[in-house]
Formats: sequence, C-alpha cells, structure tokens
Amino acid sequence: MTTSSNLRLNDQLCFALYAATNQVTRAYRPLLEAVGLTYPQYLVMLVLWESDDQPAHEIADRLQLSPAAVSPILGRLEEAGLLMRDQDPDDARTRRVRLTPKGAAVELGASRAQLNVVEQTGLCGDELTGLRDDLHDLVMRMSVRTS
Repeated sequence: MTTSSNLRLNDQLCFALYAATNQVTRAYRPLLEAVGLTYPQYLVMLVLWESDDQPAHEIADRLQLSPAAVSPILGRLEEAGLLMRDQDPDDARTRRVRLTPKGAAVELGASRAQLNVVEQTGLCGDELTGLRDDLHDLVMRMSVRTS
C-alpha cells in the first residue's frame, strides 16, 4: 500500500499536538490528584486563581469550552468545597463563581505541580516560553479561520 507523502503519522501536526497533550496531562494527573483536582478542574481553578468572582460563562469562554461543558466541572468543584456559585445580583440568568478559602488554599499545591511538570519537560525558560507562545499563536490563527 502506498501512503501519500502528506499522510505519514509522524509528519502530522495534529498527531504531534495530540501526543504532546497526552504526555503533559499524564504528567499532571498524579500531581493534581494529590491536591484533589482533575486536569479539567485544574484549568477552571487557574481561571479563578487569576481572577476570582466571575460569571460562569466567562470561565467557559477563557477555557474555549461551552458553558454546558464547564457546568459539571463547576458542580464537582462546588461539591468538593473549592468554589461557590451564586446568582448574579444584577442578572438573574447569570451564575457568579468564586473561590472558597479551601479553593484558594489549593493554589500552592497546584503551583508545585505546575513547576514539577515544567521540570519534566526538560525545556529551559526561553524554550518553554517560545513553545507556549507559538501554540497560543496557532490557536489564534486557527480560531480566526474556523469562526
């Protein structure tokens, strides 16, 4: 069987991104479990640690997910006592999300997990920054073309 030269697995950008994502999330998994978070919960908490007390739909927007995808994650974090969801006093249709003291306290352990994963990459600071910036640029380029 002949394979088109553009259809080799290791030449695919999508496969390189997929494999890298799997490796990074696998590295995070045990470290986040130690602080009581899953990887999707960690992403939500990152948004809140950066800017607490915001509408649920803005968290979804930051994560580039639908509100329906974020809602169950928020529910599990609320059940764990890490955040609270309240009705927005200015808009009854909006739920505001804010950290509890327990949720704020998890930040230190999550920070250690993040530093551990960075170390596992073997990338120096400039390499890591360059890779991250290139990936953000790719996301922006692709979102412009697909919207």
